[in-house]
Order: sequence, then structure tokens, then C-alpha cells
Amino acid sequence: MIAWLHDGLGDPARIHHEGQVARVTVEAAREQVAALLGARSREVVFTSGATEAIAAAVYGATAHLGDRAGHVVAAAVEHSAVRLSSARHELTLVGCDRLGRVDADVLLDAVRPDTALVHLQWGNHEVGVTQPVAAVVTACRERGILVHVDAAQAAGHVPIDFRALGADLMSVSAHKMGGPPGVGALLVRRGLRLPPLLVGGDQERARRAGFENVPAIVGWGVAAAVLTDRLEDEERLARRQTERILGAVPALAGVEIYGDSTGRLPQIVCLGIAGIEPQAVLLGLDQAGIAVHSGSACASEDLAPSPVLEAMGVDAHHSLRISVGWSTTDADIDALLRELPAVLARLRALRR
Repeated sequence: MIAWLHDGLGDPARIHHEGQVARVTVEAAREQVAALLGARSREVVFTSGATEAIAAAVYGATAHLGDRAGHVVAAAVEHSAVRLSSARHELTLVGCDRLGRVDADVLLDAVRPDTALVHLQWGNHEVGVTQPVAAVVTACRERGILVHVDAAQAAGHVPIDFRALGADLMSVSAHKMGGPPGVGALLVRRGLRLPPLLVGGDQERARRAGFENVPAIVGWGVAAAVLTDRLEDEERLARRQTERILGAVPALAGVEIYGDSTGRLPQIVCLGIAGIEPQAVLLGLDQAGIAVHSGSACASEDLAPSPVLEAMGVDAHHSLRISVGWSTTDADIDALLRELPAVLARLRALRR
């Protein structure tokens, strides 16, 4: 990335030498990302991130409806990017159980003859619960209904085989797997032709207009190549680290685990903390050099209760979202397990 930023950029759409060097570099990175996700390189459409990829999936799947609203089905625990991108249509939200799990049969029962698109996330962005994507994809393909899988939290953390899954559309983001911010992709199943959300040029084989973010694409390609070789090891380490956190919960008064502690992504833990405002906990941990969050990472300025936790029927106002990544060490987990009880004790003492 530094080399591309330092030496200047060729436009991959041009036929001069600099442009062709950029084109070769972008296509090499596309192959690296595709290899990690079990996709063909031509199925990878680079975007500015998963949010744009989701918007492009919704637009492309429903553009043929014209002025008609269309019908879209989604789980109530989907990311706000999915819910809000689909909000201009008739949107049916399907609930979940107290652990955040969506029943595939209930989701499919909401499908109608006029349904244009079904969403189901691979794993939840707040509580980490994984969903029955394979069953839903198979049923939707049999009915001829397009299905989009939001895999932003799962990609780079668990094995994904887009080709074997058979989904029509899948959204992913680079920064969730240690790549740079500002780049992601919409995976579009081979043979599926959808109108682009962004128009104005023929970049990305006329599927997304705009000068490609070459440095970020290069960086993501390298991160994807590294992960292809060590995904299993990183997944095992992340699961071991988060299991240490889950194992410490029974000793913490007023703290409970939100979500399924077994059927989950390896890197996310969500805790409910009774009687203490989450912002105070976040600030206390931040002072100790520990960065965590409450609710969705995309809602840092939103004080509204978490729609995900509301759908689960748990306390949506008092949660702590803890995630680990490629740079997380066992010493970081030691620090969290040492500081979290201390922060909670101080805050509870102030209430007496």
C-alpha cells in the first residue's frame, strides 16, 4: 500500500503502461480475496465496504420492480445497513429466540410469491450467533428467490465457500479481517446480472462505477492471502481467547452472556451488565487501555437501545460487546479479566 501511495497511481481503466500495471495489481488482489472466500475472481465486485455492498445488493435485486415497492424478508437481528437499505420496500422482519437464533423455517414462511430478496447474516455483529444460512440459501434457490448473505463479521474469521454455499449475493468488508478500511466487496453469483447501484463508468466490469481504490485493494489482497494460509490457526486462537472471557462470567455478579455460547463466531462475545450504564463501563475500561463497545460498532453515536437485543428479548440498554482480532494477545485477555471486575466494582460502589 505504501509503495502505491508513494509512487503514484495508474488508472486501471487505461491502456497505458501505468494503467495496465494497476490493472494487473487489482486483478491479482481480486484473486486473493476470491481464494479466501471460495469464489471465482469474476464474482468479486470491489466496493467502499460492506455497507455499500449491502445497498448495491438491495438495489440490484429490486431495481426491476420500478415504482413498485417490492417485498423483502430479513431477520430482525440483521445489521442496520441491511434493514435501512431495505426500508423503502415492504419489509418483513422475522424474529429470533432469546439466544439470537433465527429459525430457517420461520424465515422461509415469511416468503411470498412477490418476494424479491431474502437477507440472512452469516453471524451476528453484536452477539456473534451464527445463522442457518445454508438451509435458507438452498430453499430460496429452489424457489427462484434471490438471497443475500451479510458475511462481514464472518469473513476472515471462519471458513467461507461462496461457490459451495450457492448464495446469490454476499457482502464482506476488508477491515473486519485485518485489511484496510474503505474497501469491501459484493460477491455476485456467476451468471447473475444485476444493475449497478453506482453508475457513471464501466469499472468493475460495469458493475460498480468509480476509480478503484487501488492501495486499499492491494492491502486487502495481501491480508486475504495471509488469512488463506492461517485462518484455521486464527480461528482457533480467537475461540480460545473468547472462551476464557465466557468462562469468567459466572464469577461476575450481575453479568450474563447474551447469545449462544457455542453456535457463534469465534471473535465476538456480548455480555449483559445489570444496573450499570454501559458508557461508564466503556470509559472505565478505556482508562485501563482496553477498547470495547456497547451494541453495534456502527452505532457509537446512537443512544437508542440495540434492535438486536430487543429482538432477542433481553435488556437492550446494558450490554458490553467484546471482540478479539488478529493482533489480540493472551496478555490483552489477562488485562480484560483483571480490569473488568475492578471497573464494575468501582461503579457499583458509587451507587451505594
